[in-house]
Amino acid sequence: ELLETVRKGGGENSILHHTQRNKKLFVRQRLRLLLDEEPFLEFSPLAGLNLPYGDVPAAGYLTGAGKICGVWCVFMANDATVKGGSLYPIALKKQLRAQEIALQNRLLSVFLVDSGGAFLPLQSELFPDKLHGGRTFYNEALISAMGIPQVAVVCGPCVAGGAYLPMMAEEIVMVDKIGTLFLAGPPLVKAATGESVSAEDLGGAKLHSEVSGCTDHFAPSEKEAYECVRNIISTLNYDPLPEELGEFESPLFSQDELLGLAPRDYRCTLPVKLILSRLVDGSRFQEFKANYGTTLVTGFGHVEGYLVGIVASNGELSQDASLKGSHFVQLCSQRSIPILFFQNTAPPAAEPTSISKVGQLKAQASMMAAVACAAVPKITIVIGGCFGADSYAMCGRSFSPNFLFLWPNARVALVDSRHFCTNPQAGDNNCTGDDWELKHLRDKLEEESSAFYSSARLWDDGIILPQNTRQV
Repeated sequence: ELLETVRKGGGENSILHHTQRNKKLFVRQRLRLLLDEEPFLEFSPLAGLNLPYGDVPAAGYLTGAGKICGVWCVFMANDATVKGGSLYPIALKKQLRAQEIALQNRLLSVFLVDSGGAFLPLQSELFPDKLHGGRTFYNEALISAMGIPQVAVVCGPCVAGGAYLPMMAEEIVMVDKIGTLFLAGPPLVKAATGESVSAEDLGGAKLHSEVSGCTDHFAPSEKEAYECVRNIISTLNYDPLPEELGEFESPLFSQDELLGLAPRDYRCTLPVKLILSRLVDGSRFQEFKANYGTTLVTGFGHVEGYLVGIVASNGELSQDASLKGSHFVQLCSQRSIPILFFQNTAPPAAEPTSISKVGQLKAQASMMAAVACAAVPKITIVIGGCFGADSYAMCGRSFSPNFLFLWPNARVALVDSRHFCTNPQAGDNNCTGDDWELKHLRDKLEEESSAFYSSARLWDDGIILPQNTRQV
């Protein structure tokens, strides 16, 4: 239901205003014309929901990966039906994450620009810091220097600092009558000089294709603009990814059964091999150190024909499990095998520190170092709990996996809210006044650890249904 709501952008009235009055295509129609006729992966579709400054469906900015003329690309597209196309902090964060994915995976970038610029009341969260607006242009320069193509379509307003976005792309397409590009719009020109000028005369597609030379391609309509982009990409001579493998075996067990296997009680763990058997080709899994450190399952398997190393939580990340994980991750790095992490970390037990716990800390630190230094693609799926330092060793967000996805039942927090006791202990006469605070903290942790709270803030790359894990 949430996904269906988000797919409507700013709502039916906003879409009607956008398509009928402004004579523009809805952003999802634009993507249908741009991308090949096959499924694409949308990043963080639930970003922007229930934020302190209100709902911003899909952050008002669609990002994802799909094919154009058979070439894998990252697309970044403004949804002008959301908040009039204003750029909110969450949209900027989403854009920067898409650029990071393009950079990490050497994927071609396509921008569909239709924005009124930054939302000024929140300018302090958009402009001054290192990872604010200017970082977009810095990333564009780096991506270009690495020889990764970038193409932009100006299919709406492109104003002020945002005007640099298409300017730094290799090729630009502008759509007649609806695409405009300038630093200051007609109202500011009128205020500064007293001169009245139309948006089209000031920075329309004809002016920039015939006079300024800022655009490389003039498109009479949006449909022709996206055909032009497809033609550009077909002649780039750029496809850094290997050809897709042909036939592969499906798992022996139905992927639909994963819905019933998703962990709900994070204090105990379902044998993770039940989940792996529904994800790897032919349900074949070559386990590594099967009888040692059994609370972590490691081994090799194939997913849609591709060989991967698998590191999967099967209980508490003990000292033996951490040493085993460290050894296996180093093997994968040595052999250039991508790693899949299936994370369901057990909440840390409230026990006094002992010599064994110190040994566990050292072993976990060793695994963290191995994961951080592994020079192979890493994908993390949080299938249950994601708590405390164990999540770092299992390649959580701060360890920069190439992608991180959550199942809807996932919980992400420093500690599990269920570890908080709100009832006074026997013989404790001073805790009565603290009961309310503990209950308040527990409720806060419960709310903030949900998968939807995480995804709304872009702490991950999206929530996926368990049965779709293999396809993603």
